[in-house]
Amino acid sequence: MKLEEVARHVSTPLASPAYAPVVPRFTSREYLNIVYRTDADALRAVVPEPLELDEPLVRFEVMRMGDVTGYGPYVEAGQAIPVRFDGERGEYLHAMYLDNFPATASGREVSAYPKTIGAPDLYLDHGALVGTLDYGSLRVATATMGYKHHPLDLAEAKAQVTVPTFMVKLIPDYDGAPRVAELVRTEITDVVVREAWTGPARLQLFEHVLAPLADLPVREVVSASHLLTDLTLAPVRPVHDYLGGSR
Repeated sequence: MKLEEVARHVSTPLASPAYAPVVPRFTSREYLNIVYRTDADALRAVVPEPLELDEPLVRFEVMRMGDVTGYGPYVEAGQAIPVRFDGERGEYLHAMYLDNFPATASGREVSAYPKTIGAPDLYLDHGALVGTLDYGSLRVATATMGYKHHPLDLAEAKAQVTVPTFMVKLIPDYDGAPRVAELVRTEITDVVVREAWTGPARLQLFEHVLAPLADLPVREVVSASHLLTDLTLAPVRPVHDYLGGSR
C-alpha cells in the first residue's frame, strides 16, 4: 500500500475499515424522549465546565434508527443534560449506548459522541411505547409512554431535535498524557418531522457500575415525546480547549 493510499483511509483495519467513509443520513429515526428532574448535586458532579446548569433536568432517550447510510438499522439509548455555553442553551451528551459497532466507532473517532456498546430496544407493548436498555445481561433502564395519546406541535418537536449539543473529545497521546481534550459542539440539520406525540410516561433506572445511569436518579417525570424523523448530523467543531483555553 502506497504512502498516499494510507492517508485516504478513514479508519483501521486498513483492509476493512471499522466504518464507511460517508456522511450518514438517518431515515425513519424514531425517538422516545423522557425529560425528568434529578438531583442538582449529582448533575454538578458529571457536567464539565465551562458548561453551566440551570434546572436539574435530564433527558433519557431511546432512538430506533430505521435506516442509516453506511450503518443500517440499529437502536441507541442514553442521557442528555440541558446546559448553557456562552449564553447559548443546548444539551450535554452524557452517555450513549448502542448495538452497532460501526456507528459506535465512527461516533467516537470522527466526532466526540460518548458511545459504547449496549443493548437498547424500542417497541410497542399493549398500548405502551416501551424503551429499554440492557448492559450485558442486566437491565439498566425501562421507559414507558402512552402510545400516541396526544399530538405534539411539529415545530415544537423540531425544536427538541435541533437543540445544539456539546460533548467532550478526549484522545490520549502515546505516553498516556492528554493529546486532545476539547469541548465540541454540533447540531442536527436537514430535519423532517413526520410524526410527533406526547403523553404520560414513567422511567425506571437500575444501578450498574459500568452503566451508571441511575447516578442521575429520577425524582419527577417532567415531559415525554415520541417522534418520527429524518435528519443529518452536522460535523462537530471545537469551542473550548482544556489544554490551552478557548477556541
